[in-house]
Amino acid sequence: MLLKKWEDLPSEMQIPEVREYYDILKKKRFSLFLKRAFDIFVSSVALLLLSPVFLILAVAIKADSKGPVFYRQTRVTRYGKEFRIFKFRSMVTDADKGSLLTVGGDSRITRTGRFIRKYKLDELSQLIDVFRGTMTFVGTRPEVPKYVAKYTPEMLATLLLPAGITSEASVYYKDENDLLDASDDVEKTYTEVVLPDKMKYNLDAIRKFNFFYDIRIMILTALAIFR
Repeated sequence: MLLKKWEDLPSEMQIPEVREYYDILKKKRFSLFLKRAFDIFVSSVALLLLSPVFLILAVAIKADSKGPVFYRQTRVTRYGKEFRIFKFRSMVTDADKGSLLTVGGDSRITRTGRFIRKYKLDELSQLIDVFRGTMTFVGTRPEVPKYVAKYTPEMLATLLLPAGITSEASVYYKDENDLLDASDDVEKTYTEVVLPDKMKYNLDAIRKFNFFYDIRIMILTALAIFR
C-alpha cells in the first residue's frame, strides 16, 4: 500500500491542510506495506472460513424480503475514488431513494436486517472490498459522495488511505445514533455535528498510524461487538 507521489494526488488534495498528514504517512512506508499484506491474507482466509455464514445470511435475507442479497451503494475511498460497497442488505429494496441516513426506528429496516445490523453482520461482506483493495480493515468509514463534497480541506486528508471497516471513531464515538434519533433535521445534524466529531478521531488516527495501532483498533472493535 504505497502512497502516490504528492504531485500525482488529485488536485483538490494538493493543499497545505493535507500535506501535513501526507508527510506523516510518507515516513511509515513499512507499516503501509504490512497493512496491505495483512488485509490480503486475513480477508482471504476469513472469506474462506466464513463462507457458510455468508450462505446462511443470504438465505435469511432472501426469505425475509424481496431484493438482492447485497446492497451495493456508491461510496468514496482512497484519493476520492468512487466504488460500490458490498453490504448484506438490511433494508427494503430501493431504501436509498429516501434519506441516506438510517436512524434506530427506521421503518425501512427488515426483520432480518435489525438482527444483522445489531451484530454488525451486514458488514461482513466488506471483506470482499478489503480483498479487492477498495477498503481496508482499519480506516475512515466510507461516505457517499454527497457527504464527501462537504468535507473541509483538512478532512480530505482521510482520503490518503483506503476507507475502512472499522476505525477509532467507530469504537469511541458513541453519540451518533442518539443524536440522529433525537434530531428534527437528521441531515443537518449529521453534516454539522456528527461528521465533524468523527473526523477528529479519523484525523488523529492518521497521526498515530502504525501497523500495531490497526491491530489494537481491530481488537477493541471485536470486544465492543461481543459486549
